[in-house]
Amino acid sequence: MESTRLQKIARLLQKELSEIFRGETAKTTGTLITVSAVRVSPDLSVARAYLSIFPSEQASEILDNINRSAGSIRYALGTRVRYQLRRIPELSFFIDDSLDYIEHIDSLLASDHTGKPADDVTTE
Repeated sequence: MESTRLQKIARLLQKELSEIFRGETAKTTGTLITVSAVRVSPDLSVARAYLSIFPSEQASEILDNINRSAGSIRYALGTRVRYQLRRIPELSFFIDDSLDYIEHIDSLLASDHTGKPADDVTTE
């Protein structure tokens, strides 16, 4: 279980990373990056950020670019939170595919046992 302090730091990092990504994606059209969660290690040395990327077809390519520029993102984050945190954690980014998983579960629930979608089923 995370302590209250770790939760507050995770929320702060999530908010600031979201602002950084919003500023960068404003320069491009058709790309949206959302920071869905941040998990911070108990010693505050590592932060794992989970990103939801739209369009999902380009998610792995965009994630590779983000991981390559993790140092500059960490620097930008450090300039934003320098008065709240003494040490800026190392950043690692991962794709949050929970929305895709939810859509898959919804589509399974919408179909009947014969594999037909629910709206194609006729009642007699």
